Amino acid sequence: MSWNPALDPHCPLGDEVDAIDTLIIPRARDLGALEVRRALPAPKRQMVGPFIFFDQMGPAEFLPTKGLDVRPHPHIGLATISYLYRGRMHHRDSLGTDAWIEPGAVNWMVAGHGITHSERTDDETQSEPMPFFGIQTWVALPKDHEDRAPEFQHAPAEALPFMEGEGKQVRLILGNAYGERAPVKTASEMFYADAVLQPGAKLPLPDDHEDRGIYVVEGSIAVAGETYAAGRMMVFRPGDRISVTAGGQGARLMLLGGETLEGSRYIWWNFVASSKERIEEAKEAWRAGDWEHGRFQLPPGDDQEFIPAPER
Repeated sequence: MSWNPALDPHCPLGDEVDAIDTLIIPRARDLGALEVRRALPAPKRQMVGPFIFFDQMGPAEFLPTKGLDVRPHPHIGLATISYLYRGRMHHRDSLGTDAWIEPGAVNWMVAGHGITHSERTDDETQSEPMPFFGIQTWVALPKDHEDRAPEFQHAPAEALPFMEGEGKQVRLILGNAYGERAPVKTASEMFYADAVLQPGAKLPLPDDHEDRGIYVVEGSIAVAGETYAAGRMMVFRPGDRISVTAGGQGARLMLLGGETLEGSRYIWWNFVASSKERIEEAKEAWRAGDWEHGRFQLPPGDDQEFIPAPER
């Protein structure tokens, strides 16, 4: 669709607003074939809206048969989305889902009471090096959804709302923003969007969500007179009308936020829960390894190995 004029209201700029509540500088980890930069959870900010985990994966280049090889592992109390700019990733889960995650598409996995999945770049037809770049995110579930049955939803890139004009493009991945709503059903109100800005283009943030943040993937942006380069996450005060301006090389951004949950969450390994007791129960179930009758099953077609739970 063409660009919505409502995206360009007057927004306070410069000294008119003390725009940023929290600035997050991600922690980098080298996983061998892939560098990961983790923005959430952060020491001063556990969540932005319901978003509780935010990793930048790459950019990297994988040689054939030498890419991601994440064995089956469990989740509870959250939903996951891996959004790719380049490359592809093979997802299998204990529901029987066997799907490829590809650039611009949404693969939304709701763990609820418990799910197991694997993530690999195991395409036997790959004969050339594969560029790989993306963002992996977890969304914490509200308390009344923590024990729900697991679920998987897929939406191709062409099914997502796409707005462009005036030097900017925005693809809405999850939730609602700018008068549009993404097709994947979520358990709470949120927004998650991929924005590409040409040099000097201005983009206002949605002002109808309680919590709002921006992660700079590429390029730079100016906010209230300050410049922020790639690899920075800014979280803004509720209610402020915020506009950002792309720097001289343009910018690629992830916009995220939504309504806050009923309280903080406990995180241990791949588990997110509103109580320590839920975490302990999931630990015991995974360590028991009763794949036939227990809480967790292994993905069909990828059930010959799994990641053991950490000792601590």
